[in-house]
Amino acid sequence: MARKKEDYSQYYSNRDVISFFSGAMGLDIGLEKAGLHIIIGQDFEPTCVETMRANGHNVLEGDIREIEPQQMLDLTGLNVGEPFLICGGPPCQPFSTAGKRLGINDPRGSLFMDYIRMIDYIKPRFFIMENVKGIMSAPLKHVPIAERNKNGMEQQFGTVLDVILSEFDKLGYKTVYGVLDAVNYGVPQFRERFVLVGSRDHEDIFLPIPTHFQMHQKAEYRWQTVGDAIQDIEEENGECAVLSQERAYYLEMIPEGGNWRDLPEDIKRIAMGGAYESGGGKVGFYRRLSYSQPSPTVVTSPVQKATMMCHPRANRPLSVHEYARIQQFPEEWIFVGTTSAKYKQIGNAVPIGLAEAIGRAIVATADKTAMIKTKRFRGTDIHNRIKNAIELGGNAVCQ
Repeated sequence: MARKKEDYSQYYSNRDVISFFSGAMGLDIGLEKAGLHIIIGQDFEPTCVETMRANGHNVLEGDIREIEPQQMLDLTGLNVGEPFLICGGPPCQPFSTAGKRLGINDPRGSLFMDYIRMIDYIKPRFFIMENVKGIMSAPLKHVPIAERNKNGMEQQFGTVLDVILSEFDKLGYKTVYGVLDAVNYGVPQFRERFVLVGSRDHEDIFLPIPTHFQMHQKAEYRWQTVGDAIQDIEEENGECAVLSQERAYYLEMIPEGGNWRDLPEDIKRIAMGGAYESGGGKVGFYRRLSYSQPSPTVVTSPVQKATMMCHPRANRPLSVHEYARIQQFPEEWIFVGTTSAKYKQIGNAVPIGLAEAIGRAIVATADKTAMIKTKRFRGTDIHNRIKNAIELGGNAVCQ
């Protein structure tokens, strides 16, 4: 039986946002730059909570599984249906393209259902769910023993994404989703993220159109690079992780933009150890960044052997400040915790530029300003080709 449609139009003027899994607030900062108001955040990790508080934000500390939706509304003074947006990225490790990809079998996978529970009760006008791109293909394998086939083998029932989309469909939300690369939105970093946007009132939602390109006649619309982000601060003696003596020794032999493959032939096997015989490109081993290119995806530690994020010329990893620059955090943003905790908070964050673009797309939808409607359309062929290229690049899907 279809749910009765409620009229929440009386709340259309507000721009209040409730944030879950807020972390260091990368997504939230970007949404605020787009004109939205983060009224409260939530996280389970104490250092993330302290970072939010240190920057003057209201936050509820705790496990989302133990939080009641009405509790969040009571803390904000909002009513059901009043929030403009709920945003969040349930922990992504279960759906990463690396590792075991346990998907919904992993206990953390259930956090998706708690996020959906919050949206079901609070009924925001829009929601954002972001995650790693692996969620689009993560298999849903777990079924009760009684439902296994005659051979006792587990049956497969589609993907985790199928379940998520089905749940939002039951809630009556119109959705659009796809994989967006942060570099196409002014971020000096290649970082692909799955983004799902939903509209309670079936408004004409869309994923943000790219604003930056590998080639463009105007410099401000080209991809941003590591040099653009950090060259003015690289001489400062900032907080930084330390490479082991052995790794620092090998790093000295790596040129700007290089990795383990640039080591002398007689040293490669020694430097790589057991990884030398393993498969894959291993591009992160002894990786030194390039000033003239966007950064690879910022990870939670710049000194892990397989995912090093080392300075283009100095024999050290990127500093905490440089890490934050590549993720586009404001200069005044305070990170609380150990050096390791700070890297983790920054590495797990949504890049500010990508978050702002998503926010602006939603605001344009709400304000009905996203499209210029015309009676005639000249240059149809070339414009259609550009439009198709953008849609393919964004990999957007509507439901």
